[in-house]
Amino acid sequence: MSTLNNKPKKVLIANRGEIAVRIIRACRDYGIQTIAVYADVDVNALHVQLADEAYRLGGNTPAETYLHIPRLLEIAKQSGATMVHPGYGFLSERAEFARAVIDAGLIWIGPHPETIDELGDKVKARRIAQKVGAPLVIGTAEPVKDVQEVVAFAETHGLPIAIKAAFGGGGRGLKVAWRLDEVAELYHSAVREATAAFGRGECFIEQFLDKPRHIEAQVIADRQGNVVVLGTRDCSLQRRNQKLVEEAPAPFLTQSQRERIHQSAKAICVEANYVGAGTVEFLLSADGTLSFLEVNTRLQVEHPVTEETTGIDLVIEQLRVAEGYPLSIRETPVPRGHSFEFRINAEDAGKGFLPTSGIISEFIPPSGPGIRLDSGVITDSTIPATFDSLMAKLIVTGATREQAISRARRALREFKISGVASVLPFHQAVMEHLDFISSDAFHVHTRWIETDFANELESSPRQVVTEDKNITRTFIEIDGRRHELGLPSNLLTGLAQLVPVSKQSFFQSQFSTKEKTPADPHQVKAPISGILHSWLVTEGEQVSEGDVIAVMEAMKMEVQISAHHSGKITFCVRVGDYHDAESILATIE
Repeated sequence: MSTLNNKPKKVLIANRGEIAVRIIRACRDYGIQTIAVYADVDVNALHVQLADEAYRLGGNTPAETYLHIPRLLEIAKQSGATMVHPGYGFLSERAEFARAVIDAGLIWIGPHPETIDELGDKVKARRIAQKVGAPLVIGTAEPVKDVQEVVAFAETHGLPIAIKAAFGGGGRGLKVAWRLDEVAELYHSAVREATAAFGRGECFIEQFLDKPRHIEAQVIADRQGNVVVLGTRDCSLQRRNQKLVEEAPAPFLTQSQRERIHQSAKAICVEANYVGAGTVEFLLSADGTLSFLEVNTRLQVEHPVTEETTGIDLVIEQLRVAEGYPLSIRETPVPRGHSFEFRINAEDAGKGFLPTSGIISEFIPPSGPGIRLDSGVITDSTIPATFDSLMAKLIVTGATREQAISRARRALREFKISGVASVLPFHQAVMEHLDFISSDAFHVHTRWIETDFANELESSPRQVVTEDKNITRTFIEIDGRRHELGLPSNLLTGLAQLVPVSKQSFFQSQFSTKEKTPADPHQVKAPISGILHSWLVTEGEQVSEGDVIAVMEAMKMEVQISAHHSGKITFCVRVGDYHDAESILATIE
């Protein structure tokens, strides 16, 4: 067994879902034990089943679980962890978590806390980019203090403008204003999203390039001062500023553009004393204008396409670097073929990519030449409404871009998911669209879905799992560690009969199917399962059809709710409460 100071090496994975599973598998390959943590709703998640040990965090919200630093450190101590891997999202770019891990005597698998602070503050990151001569558009020198500053910037420099969380990433806390009258609400929305996702709401402003491509460079650096750019990726296919399809290497770049991206990415990381895996992101406009966007001081969701085209396991490189070993590669490798990644999100593309929660009744992934699946779910997995909608990632690789496209079409046709909505129909449509698959040019940009894609996809029907099983799996915890039990289903049914009548409604709501009442045309229904974040109108107010009346939050995204007809609104629920999809929020008489 591998040892560190005569102790077994054990990595606590401060994350969930697909990325936790990915890290577990890399640790197995590397010979290190893994410790999973889980929210209550994740008690039977795949990452919990695969890890060597699993410990309950307690609770179901991000703040109670995967963002709860004291609880994570308590589990690290209790379990005998020697290292901590944050994955991506949650605490992966929080310098205070990195410091807390190091102060606890553990190895932090990531950049120095000071580097996270410097590059995580996007204003400071812009200064570094300026210092090394990286390309930049006009932006605010500091985070703005209020909405008046945002309006002033828009009036001075023109629209569109990007309102961006100064301490965030992953598309959250990023809003693009195209009209002056929407600046105020988008600014407040960006602050809310940033606060919810990252714990800080400061935002800065910069010019937004119209119809830009999103290009990024994957960087890996060791403690000996070696910094290597492994290649480029194109991540332009996005909805709500979050990526759906990525590919490597980025196609249709000139040699000079590729060299400028590589040179700038390396220079920024050298200047920031970078260690570990990171991504330097750029925007490339249709007229060839290149601008530095940000640095993500963590592993990216789309890292597998770089792995497939370089032959390098980035998670193992992270582990090696964290232990003090030099990089296993010292120069940018020549790409070996072409690779696509399709994010398989639990979202209904036919309904504007609304996230959907529920239980997966069928999960049959494709296989064959060039196919890789990084998944956090299997059949019967639960997709909770409180966390990200990403279920899995389908990675397809070919000797050429054309072969990869052909294989992707085949793989996407084979992929079957039932029980929750998925974006598979969208991916299938994209792989037939000339804007994306043309061998002559690339017409996709970051707002292509909103502006160019004629979304004629059918919405997914809501499905209910009714299968009865003889054995019900449940769990107990001893000293915080998870253990599984299998109990006869009829035993639980018998227990339900012993519950007082006043409490039986809970069991009925969990295990019985009620007939739906006829739809009332006056009712405003929740489009998703989630938390009602705010009402944007007052009760009794006269609203017009199309007015945005409320905001719901689910799976780390805000969803606006519009009035379906004109009339006087009456609220039926409170702000801050959780509501299932199709539940009644208000009436408009």
